[in-house]
Amino acid sequence: MVRLVRGGAGPDDVLWNPAAGTIDAEGLYGVEAVVHMAGAGVGDRRWSPSYKQTILSSRVEGTQTLAKALSELPVPPSVMVSASAVGYYGTRGDELLTEASGRGTGFLAEVCTEWESATAPAVSAGIRVVTLRTGVVLSAAGGALKKQLLPFRLGLGARLGHGDQQFSWITRRDAIAAISFLATSATLSGPFNLTSPEPVTNAVFTKALGRALHRPAGLVMPETVLRVVLGEEMATEFLLASQRALPERLLAEGFTFADGTLPDALKTALRDR
Repeated sequence: MVRLVRGGAGPDDVLWNPAAGTIDAEGLYGVEAVVHMAGAGVGDRRWSPSYKQTILSSRVEGTQTLAKALSELPVPPSVMVSASAVGYYGTRGDELLTEASGRGTGFLAEVCTEWESATAPAVSAGIRVVTLRTGVVLSAAGGALKKQLLPFRLGLGARLGHGDQQFSWITRRDAIAAISFLATSATLSGPFNLTSPEPVTNAVFTKALGRALHRPAGLVMPETVLRVVLGEEMATEFLLASQRALPERLLAEGFTFADGTLPDALKTALRDR
């Protein structure tokens, strides 16, 4: 196994610079499968024009650089599994979203569309490409859940706005298992929703997390506050967006989720370290 790194490469690391479009391709010789998840955090900071460009370029340039390098190898890998997100669908209320659903509108939908298209050099080279339209990955070790734990443990858990926006999630162990499943299933390609079969509303998730932590979670974070603090676009597309995504293709291919319900998922996620 090798990792792509921007500096301080060890014996099992490969140097690359996505912004410059360069990669030490020789380090990829013999690689049989590639899993590409890199990209600047969508929720790491307020969406200034410059940070929006960082969100986009860190995904598109990195994917293009890697896909091109793989396509030019003497013996390319058999599969490239590349990240995307349920943001592809935009905000769609209670509509059930499968992989056959069309793309939505907005900044994140545009990012995801370009992100998925950036795998084109690998597809053209005959590499099997899988794109992961991922929901929120639940893990106490990082991501959105880790950031929520302190306020919830202090009894300050709050739903976001009306709380009726749909929330598509998956546990870390199910995400890893699904990626392995897709990487080793030789006939599968194209987009897959990397989400649990049971999306819930933000209000339901808020109450469930409070129960899992044995803390009250009855507060409300008004939409107006979110829009002032984060800006209209980030609040609307990131925290108030509604995506009711279903993993239709994974289920059809026989993948089994270890954490199919939210209470079980939170028990699993809270044990992550």
